[in-house]
Formats: sequence, C-alpha cells, structure tokens
Amino acid sequence: MKSFFQFLNEAQSQASMQARKLNLKSDGHGGWLDTRGKFVATTEDGKLKFLKGKPGKQEEDPKGKQSAKPQQAVAAKPAAQPEAAPKAKAKDGEGDSSEMMGDALTVAFGRFNPPTSGHEKLLKAAKKVAVGGELKIYPSRTQDPKKNPLDPDMKVSYMKKMFPDFDEEIVNDDEMRSIFDVLTTASEQGYNNVNIMVGSDRQSEFENLATKYNGDLYTFDNIRVISAGVRDADADGDFDSFRRGTPKSLDDGDTQALFDAVRQGMGIKAKKKEVEEMWQIAPKCDPKGLRDNYVSGNIFNIGDIVESLNTGLIGKIIRRGTNHLICLTREDYMFKSWIRDVNESVVNYPGPSGVPSNQREIGTDAFRKYAMRMTGTFDIHNFINKYKKKTR
Repeated sequence: MKSFFQFLNEAQSQASMQARKLNLKSDGHGGWLDTRGKFVATTEDGKLKFLKGKPGKQEEDPKGKQSAKPQQAVAAKPAAQPEAAPKAKAKDGEGDSSEMMGDALTVAFGRFNPPTSGHEKLLKAAKKVAVGGELKIYPSRTQDPKKNPLDPDMKVSYMKKMFPDFDEEIVNDDEMRSIFDVLTTASEQGYNNVNIMVGSDRQSEFENLATKYNGDLYTFDNIRVISAGVRDADADGDFDSFRRGTPKSLDDGDTQALFDAVRQGMGIKAKKKEVEEMWQIAPKCDPKGLRDNYVSGNIFNIGDIVESLNTGLIGKIIRRGTNHLICLTREDYMFKSWIRDVNESVVNYPGPSGVPSNQREIGTDAFRKYAMRMTGTFDIHNFINKYKKKTR
C-alpha cells in the first residue's frame, strides 16, 4: 500500500509534468503562472485546474494564502464541456452572431504560401464572423523549398500588400508556430470563446484537434471551427494562371516579383524537373505519384519527423495508415493528418532565417530561443559565458 507521502509526490509530479508542457511556473504555493506572470491555474487532486476568464484580485497577489480562493472558485464553477463544432459552412456560422461577439476572438491560421485570392475570401469571411469581436490572422512560420518557398517576413509583406484591409490584423510573431501556440496565447490573454476560420477541406481536422485539448493546453467556453467554403484549385505553374489567383490589389510588377520569389524558393529551373517533382511540390496535382512513393516506403516512414501544413504541429510518425499518418509531438500530443497535408520537418534549412537580425545577436535570450528552434533543442536555459570574470 502506498504511503501518504508517495501519493503526494506522485500527485505533485503529475501536475508539474503538465505545467512543464505548458511552460507554466509554480508560485511555490500550489498556484501556476503563465509566461506573462499571470495567475492561471491551481493544483487540485494532483492535476492542474485552470481559472475561467480573467482572474480578479487573485491575479494581483497570487502568492501565499491567495491560492485557496482560486481553488474554491474553480470547484464552484466546473469547466463547461466544449460544444460540438457545427458541421456547417461559413454562411451557416454567420447567422448566430450574438454568441461570437464580446470576448470572442476570431483567428485564421494558415500557410499563406504564397498568398492568393482564395485567402482573401477566407479573410473576408473571418471579418464577418468577427463582427463586434477581435480578428487575428496568423501566417505559419515554416519555410522549405517544396511547399513553403517564401520566408515568413517576405510572406507577411506580400500579404499586407495584397490584403490592405487586414493590415493591422495580420500578426508577424515568430512564437506563433502552430495552432496550439495561437490558442494557448488567446487563453492566457483571457478570451473565453474562440472562432477558427478554415477552408472546408480542413474543418474536420481543426474541429477534432482544437476541441480535444480544450481544458488541457487551453480553456475556452466555446470553440467554433467555421468553414469559409471550398478553396480554389492550385495554379498550374505558369505566370498567367498564377496571376489569375492573385488579388487585383497587387499590380503586375509585384505579382511577377512574387512569382519569381516562389519559383526561386522552390528551386525550379528546368521544365523537366517540374514534372518529375510534381508530387512533391503539388501533391494534389499528382496524387498517384504521392501515393506510389508512400506505398513504396520512400517517404513518411515510422520515426520520421513531419509537420502538418494545416496546423503547424511537428511530430514523429508512430503509425502509417492507408493514406494518413498518426504522429506524436515532443510534448506527447497526438495528431492525425492525410499524407497530402504533411511535409518533412526541415531543421537548419539553408535559406533566409525569417528572423529579424536583432533576434540573432550572440549571447541574447532571443538568439538562444532561435538556436533552440533551429536545432530541435528544448533544454537550454541560458548561455554560459566562460570568459566572464568571476567576482567575489
């Protein structure tokens, strides 16, 4: 039979492990603070219990005996089960605008690589849903030569030219690398409800993933995943079809520059190479080539590290399905994705970093975080300056 101290240690370690995954820090009295120093959770029955909405007076002094009050508040008002997201198109989601107002945040997370007129339709649909609330647009941060040819800064720059009505809503934040980062930050900022705008082909994936970890990674009263409709087909690869897929707000000169940047980022030189690698750079245009290489074991094998092009999650492949993959992130969160919607995770890509120069200054915390991301390291707390003189 376990002793009381064994039981207590196990309970504490379970809460600590969960807090470590969420980057929470203990206040030493059973409470937990987020990266901004905000009091967000308490330890109850060996697990983390998150506070609802914006903390009141407890936030001002979360230390000491204050931790008992948040525990009572959470116990008195148990977390509500998230509502099932509607399997409806964007126009159906727009009808119930009363529940999307107030403290609701509407987000659009995607690759936008390159930005197209189809993305403009999605942003306009998101703006209608966000009426009375706040809208934030998060471009993903990944860059690789196959499916993400533009670096984040260049991509954001073109987005602001192409979508001038959304200039202030487009967020260029290197920390927002996945949909989990976006939702966790929104929860920390006190939003109680969130609307996620996606294309119709990605609605189911986001519904399952976003609601699965509600109450664990983040806490919302309601999570709505709303379809913006069917996405436009990919361009054929020539400039004329590329031009038809860009908004009129982008002039011909900028469109040609964007077209050249995309081709340069993908390393496209010869026409023959384009045909040979079609299943890699545009799998939806060559599903048979993608499928043949997958079945042959040339790509996406057990143990490979891949990134979801839809959610930005990076994980190791633990199971290969007929046409899908089951993956596990470093934090032990599981996600499923179709083989057409993943890409091999690239570390130390030799292209532009996508990080401003002031975040790459040697010896700074910003550079430490950047180096950790680029090398897949998570355990470096600070740099050791062995040349620093010791003082006594």
